[in-house]
This record gives sequence, structure tokens and C-alpha cells, in this order.
Amino acid sequence: MKLAREVYLLTEKFPKSETFGLRMQMRRSAVSVASNIAEGHGRLTDAQLENFLGMARGSLYELQTQIALACDLSFFNQESGQQLLEKATNVAKLINGLLGVLKPRLSSRIH
Repeated sequence: MKLAREVYLLTEKFPKSETFGLRMQMRRSAVSVASNIAEGHGRLTDAQLENFLGMARGSLYELQTQIALACDLSFFNQESGQQLLEKATNVAKLINGLLGVLKPRLSSRIH
């Protein structure tokens, strides 16, 4: 949620021409990360949670690419972009950690 809020705040300063371009894509990606984690948490099985965490990770990778592009286009300064990328990297570590916990649990059920 913090990552999505930060994306909303930083993209507010984007040029008007990006209202329906990169600004909206970044916002959708950021919201998708949080939404997929929440939806997966609300599901009844570890397998479903793993699936939604995978979707969240995909949206996060999209967002990281979009942040890099926004930096290249000077839509925000390098420091803000770097801080945002660091936050995204921390979220990726959390998602990967959760997936690491789920994988052994899921594979032990198969055997």
C-alpha cells in the first residue's frame, strides 16, 4: 500500500500529456500489486495464494520498468526514482519470501 501511495504522489507531477499514458499505467501496476496480494490472502488455499503472489510479482516488475522509463524521461528526479525503485525492490523481496515459504508447503502436499 505504501508503494502504491508513493506512486500516486510522484505521478501527480507528471506532464498533463501523460494523464492517460505512463501515469495511469504506473498507478494501475502499483494498485495491482497490492490488490493481488490482498486477493490471494483472501483465498482459501496456498495454491491460490501462490498464484496471486505470482501476479503481484508480475505487476511489480512492470512497475519497476515503468519507474525506470519515467526516470529516463525526467518525469521525476533521479533521487525520487531511485527511492521508488528501492521500495519496489523491498516489496519484491517480501513477495519472493512468501513464495519461498509456500513452495515447500505445496510440494509436500503433492507427495
